[in-house]
Amino acid sequence: MTKLIVVIPAYNEEQTVGEVVRSVPRVIPGVDRLQVLVYDDGSTDRTVEEAQRAGADYVLRHGKNRGLAVTFRDALDAALQLGADCIVNTDADNHYDQSRIPDLVEPVVRSQADIVVGSRALGALQDMGFARKWGNRIANWTFSFLYRLPEGTDVSSGFRAYSREAALRLTITSKYTYAHESLIVAKDHNLVIVNKIFPARDVARPSRLMSGVGAHIYRAGSVAVLSFAVHRLFHILMGTAALLMLAGSAAFIRFLYLFATSGGGGHIQSLIIGAVLVILGMQVIMGSFFGLALAKNRQLTEDIIYMQRRQMFEARWSLPEPAEALEVGPGEPEPASVRAKH
Repeated sequence: MTKLIVVIPAYNEEQTVGEVVRSVPRVIPGVDRLQVLVYDDGSTDRTVEEAQRAGADYVLRHGKNRGLAVTFRDALDAALQLGADCIVNTDADNHYDQSRIPDLVEPVVRSQADIVVGSRALGALQDMGFARKWGNRIANWTFSFLYRLPEGTDVSSGFRAYSREAALRLTITSKYTYAHESLIVAKDHNLVIVNKIFPARDVARPSRLMSGVGAHIYRAGSVAVLSFAVHRLFHILMGTAALLMLAGSAAFIRFLYLFATSGGGGHIQSLIIGAVLVILGMQVIMGSFFGLALAKNRQLTEDIIYMQRRQMFEARWSLPEPAEALEVGPGEPEPASVRAKH
C-alpha cells in the first residue's frame, strides 16, 4: 500500500492556495491513498481558511513567519509523521502544474528514484525577468557540473517528489531556501535523482519569498556557496593547495630557467615567491585533513539524526491511523485540522 502526501508550504497565498489544493489529482496509478497537507508559515491573511475550504486534509501552521526552508522541513516531518511513503512538494502560488503529479511521482512509486525534480522550461516563462532567468540558468549549470546532476535539472524548482528514505535523509540547516542544499545532501547520501521537465506557469505578482531580485540572488547564492563549502570543504582546500603548489612550482621553474640562461642574477624574488607559495600549499594540505575529519563527523551526526528520526516516525507508522496524532480534538468545525507550532 503506497501513501502519497502532497505538501504545500504557504505564506499569504489566500488568492491561489485554494486553486492549488483543488488541482491536486486524487487518483494516481500506483498510489493507494493520497492526502493534501498545507503548512501555513504564519500568514496574516485568509490562507488557512481558503486551504480548508478547498478540501485540504490537513492544515498546519506556524505561529509566526519562520521562512520557507523551515516550513519545508516541518512539512516533510509532518508528512512522515502521517506515514507517507512518497511526498510531493509544490508551491502555493500555483506556479507549478499539479496535474503533472502522477508523472512526477512515477519513478518514486516504481522505486526507480529517491528524488524527482520537476524542472521548469525557463526559456518558456515570459514573466520571469532577465536577471532571474539567467541567474537560474547559471546556477543550474554550475550545480549540474559540480554535482553531476541530470542534464537540465532546475536546482531552484520546488516541484519535487521524495521517497520516504529521501525525506528521512534530508537535513536542512538553511532558514531561507532548501532547494540547493537538499540536492547537495541527497548526493552526499548517494540518493538517486531523476529530472523531469514540465511547463510552469508565469507568476506576475511579486514573490513572497524575496524583496527583490538582487536580494534573492545574494541570499540564495550565499546559501548555495556556504552549503558547498560545508559539504565539500576537503575538496576545496585540496584544490586550493594544488593551485598554490602549481604556482610555486612555476616560480621555481622560472628561477631555474633564468639561472641557467643568465646566471639568475636579480631574479631571487622568483625563488622567494616560489618558496612562500609551496609552504602555503603544504599548510593548506594539512588543513584539508581537518576538513576531512569535519566531513566524517558531519556524516556520523547525520546518520545519528537519520536513525533517531526513523525510530521516532516508525512508532507512529505502527499505529492503526497515524493521522490521529495531528488532530486537535473534537468540535473542529472545518474539514481539516489546524495545529499551530510556535
